[in-house]
Order: sequence, then C-alpha cells, then structure tokens
Amino acid sequence: VQLQASGGGLVQAGDSLRLSCAASGSTLDNYAIGWFRQAPGKEREGVSCISSEGSTHYKDSVKGRAFMSRDNAKNSAYLEMNSLRPEDTAVYYCATGTLCWLMDYFGKGTQVTVSS
Repeated sequence: VQLQASGGGLVQAGDSLRLSCAASGSTLDNYAIGWFRQAPGKEREGVSCISSEGSTHYKDSVKGRAFMSRDNAKNSAYLEMNSLRPEDTAVYYCATGTLCWLMDYFGKGTQVTVSS
C-alpha cells in the first residue's frame, strides 16, 4: 500500500487545516488509519487514529481541536485541526495497520508550520 499525505502549509496560530491521506495499491476498509507527526529534534508521535469500525482516538494535546474521519469509498482519511498552535509544527504522516497505533505502513509526510 502507498500512502500520500497532503494539505499541509504555513498558517498562523489559531488557524485551521485539513490534512488528507490518499491510499493506493490496497484497500484500507479493514485497517486502522493513523496520523503521526515528527517535529525537528523530536521523536515521531501519534496524533490520531481511526479504527476500521470508525472509532477515533486522539493524543491528549489535540483533543477537542482535532477531528479525524475516513472515507472508504475514496480510500482516504482526513484530519481537521483547529486552533493550531506553534507546537503543532511538524511533518505529518498518515499510516495504516491492523489496530490503532500499531501501524505497518507509513506514507510520505506533509509539512505543517504554525507561526505565532
């Protein structure tokens, strides 16, 4: 499976962004999809995950600001982030796996930069 994240950019604190993850090569219907991020000098961390049944899970620091969804018909997933903060600056990756947070495949990322 190939995953491609898109939708990143340079925004100001308080703005919103909608990231998209498009999959090809395999259907994601029966798999969990996750969003991860990696800031400069930091380890990659999980941001959100949606199970194959549609249950969503979020990192504490984005709860209430992030909303993840999936569209199996489009073999895609989305992450809407509101009230963005400078600490949200990172490269965001989408990934897929059997269970939430246990990802087997990571795609290329998209840069999100939040200026203060």
